[in-house]
Amino acid sequence: MIRPNGLLIARRILHRRPLATSWICESCRTFSTGRAKIADPTSPARTRFAPSPTGYLHLGSLRTALFNYLLAKRTGGQFLLRIEDTDEKRTVQGAEEALYDILKWAGLQWDEGPQVGGNYGPYRQSERSHIHKEHAEQLLETKHGYRCFCSIERLRSLAEQRRALGLTSEYDRTCASLDPTESAARAAAGEPYVIRLKVPDVYPMFTDAVHGRIKPGRATVRHGEPAFEDPILLKQDGLPTYHLANVVDDHLMNITHVIRGAEWLPSTPKHVFMYQAFGWEPPVFCHVGLLMDMEGHKLSKRTGDVHISEYRDKGYLSEALLNFVALLGWNNRLKSDVLPLEALVENFSIKDLTKGNTKVNFGKLDYLQKAFIAAYSVPEDGDTSKSSSFTASIVEAVQNAVAVRFPQVPEELRHPEYIAAILESDMKNYITPVKFVESHDYFFLPNPDWDSIEANVYREKMTGEDVIKGKDALATIANTMKKRPSDMLEWNDDYITRILGDNWQDEESKKMVQRNLRYALAGGKGGPGIHKIMMILGEEEVIRRLENVRWYGKRGQLDEKGRVIMTWKETREKMDEEDEEEINDLLKKSSQI
Repeated sequence: MIRPNGLLIARRILHRRPLATSWICESCRTFSTGRAKIADPTSPARTRFAPSPTGYLHLGSLRTALFNYLLAKRTGGQFLLRIEDTDEKRTVQGAEEALYDILKWAGLQWDEGPQVGGNYGPYRQSERSHIHKEHAEQLLETKHGYRCFCSIERLRSLAEQRRALGLTSEYDRTCASLDPTESAARAAAGEPYVIRLKVPDVYPMFTDAVHGRIKPGRATVRHGEPAFEDPILLKQDGLPTYHLANVVDDHLMNITHVIRGAEWLPSTPKHVFMYQAFGWEPPVFCHVGLLMDMEGHKLSKRTGDVHISEYRDKGYLSEALLNFVALLGWNNRLKSDVLPLEALVENFSIKDLTKGNTKVNFGKLDYLQKAFIAAYSVPEDGDTSKSSSFTASIVEAVQNAVAVRFPQVPEELRHPEYIAAILESDMKNYITPVKFVESHDYFFLPNPDWDSIEANVYREKMTGEDVIKGKDALATIANTMKKRPSDMLEWNDDYITRILGDNWQDEESKKMVQRNLRYALAGGKGGPGIHKIMMILGEEEVIRRLENVRWYGKRGQLDEKGRVIMTWKETREKMDEEDEEEINDLLKKSSQI
């Protein structure tokens, strides 16, 4: 989709949002002091986005990528992309290529990583396994790690025994006491093993840029039985687990700041301890709250957490989606929430990242989409070529949506000029092509959907007397139009205005006519004003719909409260003398236009 460059987005004044409710993992909650937050960096930050190709990008992952991108660009640093592809069993075919495609579409171009290279590669973890193994063996030498030769059967049996006692399934450190010489000999003989981290009784305290200073609880848990967390760092196949690869790669790639979701906060004490074991300085950690639905449950596909590619395919602009995602866990202190990527970079601060979980209101996405659509549709600095190109791309998208939704629609109802006229009449309500076609389907259907929700709402508000008045008024209008002398009066907005406005004296009657026209022509649905609907449909189609509208109720068929109790399509009755006089009077007035 073509967009104007360098567009200044109009900003709407909004109240500043309060911070969300605080969240922290259970193992750290009791020991979090909540003090000593870390300020924004004063030197260039090196950040990274390290997804696993085990699935496709979701909102939470896009937010992680965006926040890391914003911090790097805000400080004049570098944004890295690293692919954590060591879990071969769960790798999804094509997910890595789809990831590159989505990040480029979103405008989050990485400075180092696959496809672009860099001085700290390779940038796929599967190509760095020899590096990870070397560092795992370093932990053996410093006694911060040990080989574990326990079979899967023994570990499974141990876990079952502990569960039977109502205990958690930590390891019992059977192999931690092995003599290093014996351990090395068994490994050299080809006996399968993993390397475990030998965790301390208490993990070291660390400071999170969002949550403040955190003092974790005990790392070794005992319930009358030996129990130690001791996570696996190197698997039997020689590939690293997340914990080892994450720490080693972040250090060797000089990552200064790690922004990620709060679901990783429980793993951070292990990582901080590993940094100490290697003798390295850890990066600054920033853990943002989780994304929840409006009921406070974890966001799921059912509640909108679909693949990012689906938002793109639906027609959402990347600018609107990035703007939307940026506001999920970042406290915007500006007066407007409508912020293009350049403005997000300029105003981003880790001090404004929020602790609490964020409820995702997708109505905000639609609002931002409308704002960007409106801005891109306005000529920039008097140059209409860019806005025209953008509008043309919208027209094409709506054409495709019409073809999918109404495959039998006549060619003239898919013509670019017809689509452009509809869009021009109601661009303020455009969100996506599919939504626009659904809400404006009366422009493409042979008849409006008189059984739609909007039509039912209309009927619920109308008494039988209202229907009778509306029917008479619209029949009169239809017959007036049929008698229009085409050589004297043009079918234009002035003519429609005279018929709809000047011929009903009081405001209540005018409103009644407008309501009935919207029901007859659009099935009661919203959209452009009645004048524009009539001009787009054309005189012949307007008359046809007015004559074939499915009216509800019949004279005298009302209940005791005046509500319609009978519904059917009535045949058009012949005009009586009063109707004839009224039509002639309308024609006489119309000839004065």
